[in-house]
Amino acid sequence: MTHPGELLKKNGVYAGKELGQNFLSNPATAQMIVDRTGVDKETTVLEIGPGLGAITLPLARACKKVVAIEKDRRIIPVLEKELVDEGIDNVTIINQNVLKTDIKEIAGTEKLVVVGNLPYNISSQILFRLITIRQVVTHAFLMFQKELAQRLLSSAGTKDYSRLSAVVQYASKISRVADIRPNNFFPRPDVDSTVLRFDFFKTKGMEEEDEILLFGVIKAAFSKRRKTLHNAMSGGELGLTKKIVGIALENAGIDPSRRAETLDVQEFISLSKSVGKVRHKS
Repeated sequence: MTHPGELLKKNGVYAGKELGQNFLSNPATAQMIVDRTGVDKETTVLEIGPGLGAITLPLARACKKVVAIEKDRRIIPVLEKELVDEGIDNVTIINQNVLKTDIKEIAGTEKLVVVGNLPYNISSQILFRLITIRQVVTHAFLMFQKELAQRLLSSAGTKDYSRLSAVVQYASKISRVADIRPNNFFPRPDVDSTVLRFDFFKTKGMEEEDEILLFGVIKAAFSKRRKTLHNAMSGGELGLTKKIVGIALENAGIDPSRRAETLDVQEFISLSKSVGKVRHKS
C-alpha cells in the first residue's frame, strides 16, 4: 500500500474537504479492520468510498469480489493503477453517489457484506439507506466519527440517544469493532474514528408499510426534542391531531408527558402500531 500523501502528490490530486476525505494511511490498521470483518472467498463485499484503496486491497485478497462505489472520479484512475500494480483483478469500481446506487441490483441473488469509511456529512443518510435494503445485506462494518458512533450505540434515556439511534437499533444489532486514532489517516482529522458492526435483521410482524409509519413516528417524536411526546407529535408531517396523539399514547400505555429520548425501540413499535390503529378509525 502506497502512502496516500505520496499518491495524491504524484497524481496532482488533493483530498477534498467537501467530500470529507481522510484516507486511511496505516496498512496494519486497514488489515485489522478487514480481519475483523471475517470475510472469505465466498463473500461479495460492497465497499462504500474505497478512496485510494487502503481497505480495498486487503479486502480483495480476502473475499470473492469487491464492488467499490466511489463518487470522486479524480481518484478512480489512481485506485485502478494501485489495483493493477498489486495484481488484483476482482474489484469493480462504480463512479457514483452511493445514495443513488441500486444496491439491490448489485446484489442480484447474493447477500452482501458492506464495508466503508463514511463521510460525516452523509453517514446518517447512508445508514438509513442500508436499513431500507437490508434484505440484501447480511452485515456492515462502517467507520464513523467517534461522536456519531457513540450516538448510535447509546441507550434510551441518555443524552446521546436520537432518532438515528432508535431507527438503527430497530433494524440491527450494533457492536463496536475498533477505535481508530487520527494519526492513522491522511490528512489527519481532528477527531477519533470508530468502526461499528451492524448485524441487520427483519422484525417479525413488521411489513414495509409498518416500518414507514414507524420511522415517521420516530421522526415526529424527535422533531421537537424538548417538547413532550403529545406536543411534539401533533401536526407535522404525519398530520396527527392532538386528540389522535393522545389516544394513541394512552392505548400504547405511554405517558404523554414523556419525551422522545426516553422511549426504547419496543415502545416506539407499540406507539407506531397504536397510531396506525387510531388513525385508521378516525
